[in-house]
Amino acid sequence: MLNKNIQLGIGFATGRKSFRKVLKTYVYNWRECGLAERKDIGLNLLVAYDLKYSNTKPEDYKEIKKEVLDLIDNVYFIGKDEMKAEVQHLVRKNVINKKETWIFGSGYAAQRNSILYTAIKNNLDYLIFLDDDEYPLAVTRTRPNVVWSGQHVIKTHLRYIRQADITHGYHCGYVSPIPYVEFNSVLTENDFATFIEAISNDIINWDSIRMIMNNGSITYADTQVLTSDVTKEVKEVNHCKFISGGNLCINLTDPPRVKPFYNPPGARGEDTFLSTCLSEHKVIRVPCYTFHDGFSTYNHLLDGVLPINLRYVKADSEQIITRFYNACIGWIRYKPLLLYITQRNVYEDKIEQMRQQLGETLPKLCNYFNRKEFMNIAIELEKYHSNVQKHYKEFLEIQRIWAKICNYLYSNDGRASRLLEAANITEYMTRDFHCKKIGRRQYKKIGARYNHYSDKVEA
Repeated sequence: MLNKNIQLGIGFATGRKSFRKVLKTYVYNWRECGLAERKDIGLNLLVAYDLKYSNTKPEDYKEIKKEVLDLIDNVYFIGKDEMKAEVQHLVRKNVINKKETWIFGSGYAAQRNSILYTAIKNNLDYLIFLDDDEYPLAVTRTRPNVVWSGQHVIKTHLRYIRQADITHGYHCGYVSPIPYVEFNSVLTENDFATFIEAISNDIINWDSIRMIMNNGSITYADTQVLTSDVTKEVKEVNHCKFISGGNLCINLTDPPRVKPFYNPPGARGEDTFLSTCLSEHKVIRVPCYTFHDGFSTYNHLLDGVLPINLRYVKADSEQIITRFYNACIGWIRYKPLLLYITQRNVYEDKIEQMRQQLGETLPKLCNYFNRKEFMNIAIELEKYHSNVQKHYKEFLEIQRIWAKICNYLYSNDGRASRLLEAANITEYMTRDFHCKKIGRRQYKKIGARYNHYSDKVEA
C-alpha cells in the first residue's frame, strides 16, 4: 500500500466483460476532476467477478488497459478461487468455522461482502460501490430534447463521506424494470396499481411508478438536485433508511459501524436489507447522478454518442416482459423477510393481504401479457413466506459472523482499540416488538389456495 493519507476504493460486483468500459469512464472521470493529481489520495480497484453470469473468463475482467491501470494505485480481483483461499485462511485461524463460510458463497450479497472484506483487509478508508450498467451521467428533459451532463460521482462521495457512515446518490435513466402499460378492459389501471402494491416496498409504490410510466418508464434527473449542490440526510421510514446498491459509498474508518449485505437465497434486496440495519447510522443522499442503462442498449454513451431522445420502454417485446417478470419474482422473494423485520406485529395480516391482491390480479396479468408464468409470483410468495424465520435467522447470523471476521482483521492490523466484540451486534427486532442492543448500539405446499384463481387464466 502506498503511503497516502486517504485510501479510496471503487468496487464492482460484476458478471459482464463490458465492466471494463464502465471502469475506464470512471477512472478518466477521476482524472478529469483533478483527484488523480492529489498525492494524499490513493485509488484502489476491487472487482468481484462471476464467471457463470454471462459465460466469461477471468481475462475478461483482468485485462485492463495500461493507461487505465496507471491511474490506479492497487487492484484486487476477487474470483471464486481467490475467495476460497481467503475462507480457508479464516477457518485455519479459527476465525470462523466451516458452517459459517456461506457468508462468502454465491449470490449478490456474497459478492458485495467479498469486496467489503477485501477493502477492510487492505486498510481502505472508504469504498464506493459502482454498478456495471450505470454511467456517470445525468439526463434531464426540460426542453423538447433531452439534455446530458457529466457527473463527478467519485469526487462527490469523497467530499461528503467523512461526515457520514454511508452516502448514496441519485439514479436516472431506465431505473424501473416496469414497462409502459396501455391499460384496457383486460388489465385496468386499478388492477395494475393493486398488483404493484402487493409486491412493492416503501420505495417502489404505485404513485412513483405511475409517474415514471407516464415518462415511458424513464426516470429523468431533477434539475434542482443538479444545480443546488445540497445534501439530504436520509430519514428512517418504517425502520429502514433506504439506500441503493450502486452509487453508494461506505465509510470504513469506524469498524463497528460497517454492516454486511444479506439477501435470501435466490432473491435480491441486499441493499434493502442493509437499509434495515442503519437506525443508528448517519446516511446522506448526495447530489450526484448515475444513468442506469437497464437494458444495455446505450453503451455508446461511453463513446460520446448522446441521443437527443430516449426510447420508451413498452411491454411489446419478449425481452421487456421477461425483465419485468424477473423483477417481480425478485421483489416477491424478498418482501416476506422485509415485512418480518420491519412490521412483524402485522406480518401475517400483510401476507394475507398480498395473497388476496395477487389472487385478484395475477390472472389478469397472465392474460394481458400472454404469459402464464406470472402465476409463479404467488408460488414464490408462499415459498419465501414459509421460510421467513429461517431467512431471518440467517440475517442475524451473518451479522454475528461478520463481527468475528472484522474483529480478526482489525486486531491484526494494529487497531485493537477499535475491536468489534462478536456478541455486540444488534439482534434486530423492530420497535414494534423489542430492540436488544448490547455494547455500542450495536417451500411449503400451496394446496388449493390459488387453484381457483388459475382457472381465470386464459389458455
